[in-house]
Amino acid sequence: MSQPVLSLNNVTIFQENNAVLTNINLEVNHGEFLYIIGKTGSGKSSLMKTLYGDLKLREGTGEFVEYDLAKLKERDIPYLRRKIGIVFQDFKLLPDRTVHENLLFVLKATGWKEKQEMNVKINEVLDKVGMKSAANKMPHQISGGEQQRVAVARALLNDPEVILADEPTGNLDPQTSVEVMQLLREINQNGKTIIMATHDYALIMKFPGKTLKCDNGTLFEVVQRTV
Repeated sequence: MSQPVLSLNNVTIFQENNAVLTNINLEVNHGEFLYIIGKTGSGKSSLMKTLYGDLKLREGTGEFVEYDLAKLKERDIPYLRRKIGIVFQDFKLLPDRTVHENLLFVLKATGWKEKQEMNVKINEVLDKVGMKSAANKMPHQISGGEQQRVAVARALLNDPEVILADEPTGNLDPQTSVEVMQLLREINQNGKTIIMATHDYALIMKFPGKTLKCDNGTLFEVVQRTV
């Protein structure tokens, strides 16, 4: 039996000095697709930020992609992030660079050196998300849905063990949201673990999966029909 990709034990998540989630116990195995739902301010994003090293784990124990979150040092964070891919609600593409240059920037920042290897990798991930033809376009020249596809491609660059998707459909219309979800589901079916924070219940009904809810400072599993 392989180790869980994420294990949290008696964890309390803090936003500044406020405990937003308490007594979290959670295991996520390789290849799972997990939704984390809840209202704005319920702690979803704070939990995600703790996983990718933006917030310190101050109480409890946690291991994520073989990193001890409670002992995580500032210098460890770039190495942790090489093992995960992050997709944000607002895409976070650099506006003054082409799609190709956006992805090249990430590869260089994570230690890639060989130009040809980088170009091959960029073409590969853009092809996976159906955006190869947009490589030389600027972010403002493509739609929101296309920008999010590029953001997913960016998350795949370092062949991560896990993709953290924080409200990835939050800025998209319903049809485009479905297309991005289909893409994430396909990536999951190819073996990637995906943890997705969302408040889009309609999407969860359309693409059912294991669902945890943040509510009143706790995190608990919900049965699909009660979402």
